[in-house]
Amino acid sequence: MPLLVIADNSIAQLYKQHKAQGSLIISSLDGTSIYVHNQILSEKRFVPASTFKILNTLIALQENVIDEKQIIKWDEENRVYQSWNRDQTLESAFKVSCVWCYQEFAKQIGNERYLKYLKETHYGNEKTGKDLSRFWLDGDLKISAQEQIAFLKKVYLEELNFKSKNIKLLKKIMLEKETPKYSLSAKTGWSNKVGWYVGYIEVNDKVWLFASNLEINSKEDLKLRKSLVIEAFKLKKIL
Repeated sequence: MPLLVIADNSIAQLYKQHKAQGSLIISSLDGTSIYVHNQILSEKRFVPASTFKILNTLIALQENVIDEKQIIKWDEENRVYQSWNRDQTLESAFKVSCVWCYQEFAKQIGNERYLKYLKETHYGNEKTGKDLSRFWLDGDLKISAQEQIAFLKKVYLEELNFKSKNIKLLKKIMLEKETPKYSLSAKTGWSNKVGWYVGYIEVNDKVWLFASNLEINSKEDLKLRKSLVIEAFKLKKIL
């Protein structure tokens, strides 16, 4: 169900300044404070790309196809990103967005199990498609920024039907930055000219959920996925 919010003009100016096309939702955990840029776009579904690794990690852990310390052996095939061309752990695979690692998980999980988890978690349109190794990259799975927020809230509150230890491990892996003032847990994504940055920030004893999607026309645009969110936090006095 769409969030009933008023467009935030200061964030709109930020996007205009950077000539960025996209949407952003920043919501307090309790939903009493919600800032949104581009309401219409925030309701539109796109492929989740690597942001699906948040749910995919939980599924892989729940299905016992990987554990925290297990080494994922590199097949010695050279891929486009050097950070992928080595043995991985679950944490490193998540942080460097190692596609081939999660494709290996997908083979073991299977379509039937994925559909079950997508339905149980109400994740986006709950579809996979013909290619199990790419359904979150350029397949049938789609999700909106608003749906990302709803899902992230369940993750943070541990309201999903996964073992508590698995959700806690996911949260540990999601932690991107920790300072004396705040901790930031997040995941980027990029596919089909759509860039994502989703997660939550804990600051001043308050939790804020965020989901941003951005039109990516060149690799230079990729840095805006994070920087626009951080600048928006500062505009709204969250940071």
